[in-house]
Amino acid sequence: MYQKLPSEKLPIKLIALDLDDTLLDSNGQISDENVSALRKAAEKGIYVVLCSGRAEHGILPHVRRLDIAGKEAGRYLIAVNGCSVFDLHTRTQIYQRTVSPDILLHADEEAEKLGLRSEVYTADTIYYAEETPWTKKDVDLCKLKGVVVPDYKTFLQKGFVKMLIPGEPETLQILQKKLKEDFGDRAVVFTSKPYFLELLPPHCGKGESISWLSEKLGIAPVNTMGFGDSMNDESMIRLTGNGIAMKNALDYIKEIARFVTEDDNNSSGVGRFLERYVL
Repeated sequence: MYQKLPSEKLPIKLIALDLDDTLLDSNGQISDENVSALRKAAEKGIYVVLCSGRAEHGILPHVRRLDIAGKEAGRYLIAVNGCSVFDLHTRTQIYQRTVSPDILLHADEEAEKLGLRSEVYTADTIYYAEETPWTKKDVDLCKLKGVVVPDYKTFLQKGFVKMLIPGEPETLQILQKKLKEDFGDRAVVFTSKPYFLELLPPHCGKGESISWLSEKLGIAPVNTMGFGDSMNDESMIRLTGNGIAMKNALDYIKEIARFVTEDDNNSSGVGRFLERYVL
């Protein structure tokens, strides 16, 4: 029964946090209550790791809001849905996975058949063949630079950590089915939001990168916690010892989570859960 709540304080040493609709409210902000709880966690030596589908530069404003990056407990962030782990102290990427060029090219071709346009990412920039209302929506959401690449197909041959195909949800469902059939286990294909279809490298996700970082830090799975709400949080919810679904999460995420918060993302659900059951 996923509604079950902890009966005592949980022995947590690492907290991973999705951003949109989890740590962030509907205005894209981290509440004072959430900030306070996460700062308390960091003071106790609990690693606080922002874990987002966004690229590194799109996460940094929220890192600054928490103001814990100077502490050991705040030195890491996970970007691009687990394809990148970044050390803020050394300013280096310490883990990276990329999608192979043949996967990117095929996905782009199939997207074009449906009138869609794909995008690929680096740490601070989103690249695409042409600017559309959908690419602008993603650039505005992620707060990254948007760049048109004239020879986009040649550009894709470099390989990238992630491809995103934005569009109408009904069309993306058709494309998702086709790409899953075409790629099998050669790529991870999912919708992070109904209007964002994403491609990641095989066996790559937030949960896998958290497991990698936890092992590096000598933290057992039972002492890890992950907060999320959507399908790109699935592996994090499954692979952390304490997967926590937000009250506003998808029903499927609630079903696979160990616990569900009593408050949603607009009511500081993360901070209140931590105050009650961790701090």
